[in-house]
Amino acid sequence: MSGDVSGRKTGVRPTIKAVAAAAGVSTAAVSQAFNDKGRLAEATRQRILEAALDLGWSPSASATALRSARTRTLALVVRRPTDVLGADPHFSELITGIEGELAPRGYGLLLHLVADVEEEGALYERLAAEKRVDGAVLTDARADDPRPALLTRLGLPAVLLGAPTPHADVPVVGLGNQGAGVQEVVGHLRELGHTRIAYVAGPAELQHTRLRLAVFEETLAAAGLAPAAVRHTDFSEAAAVAATRELLAADERPTALVYANDSMAVCGIGTAQRAGLRVPDDLSVVGYDNLPLGRWLHPRLTTVDQQVQRVGAAAARTLLARCGEDLPAARLDDRPRLVVRESTGPAPLN
Repeated sequence: MSGDVSGRKTGVRPTIKAVAAAAGVSTAAVSQAFNDKGRLAEATRQRILEAALDLGWSPSASATALRSARTRTLALVVRRPTDVLGADPHFSELITGIEGELAPRGYGLLLHLVADVEEEGALYERLAAEKRVDGAVLTDARADDPRPALLTRLGLPAVLLGAPTPHADVPVVGLGNQGAGVQEVVGHLRELGHTRIAYVAGPAELQHTRLRLAVFEETLAAAGLAPAAVRHTDFSEAAAVAATRELLAADERPTALVYANDSMAVCGIGTAQRAGLRVPDDLSVVGYDNLPLGRWLHPRLTTVDQQVQRVGAAAARTLLARCGEDLPAARLDDRPRLVVRESTGPAPLN
């Protein structure tokens, strides 16, 4: 009887011995791989699983073992257009932190970009049904976020980055007291004499946007300042530039602009400079994230440090523990902190 290129004989049910032969291991190693037991090297385990799939080995007992085998892969699903993600180093920092914990332990990261929450939910359904990942890191918490309940129903361990959602069924990972960074920003600008402070925020439906904006407005009011002009964006360069131009064109131009992330703040500085304004002499600019690019601008960017890499590492460790790894709890600072550099200065006199 002829065989195909994978070594499978047509019409003959493959056996555990065939899988072992194809993978170059013993039948005991095949059993260990499918029962997630023993001390197999990850490369050996993957070779066995691939051989089994190539041969179509799926007797009932083995299929059960296949479904229960750990993939040693975690998912990170991001709702961003590709151009926005590519221009925002925030996620590079986050992924660096996550990978720093996964790689030494033989885990991989599966990154997916989706357009909306419906597509994201359908993706989790598919990943869970196909047993492709052991867990997921959730970003961009929203009010009434359906994802924690969905992943709990799917039996997929998860962690949520940032502000907690009401009745969340998964652990929340992030620095404590998220509003403290915004309070420090307003206090810093107030000490410099600024009274017209505008805010370029992210999407209004994100929980961290709502939280920071509420604290921003409350802190202004407590300082006796008038409500600030606010513009919401999708974090894109185009939206940041448009928001900056609109705010700078106001009859009473702001003397300070606060941005929801460093990437938009960089766009803001460039937009202001092209309009003939000097930073910080004519306009002070503050970012959020403390990404490396802020240290190389001229002037260097004043920003809020929320330790993105450390948060990514803490999220990975927390999720690995939920997946059964024996790891101590991750520790993070109690709040974000302001890093003062040269993009902020005394308010102009006019």
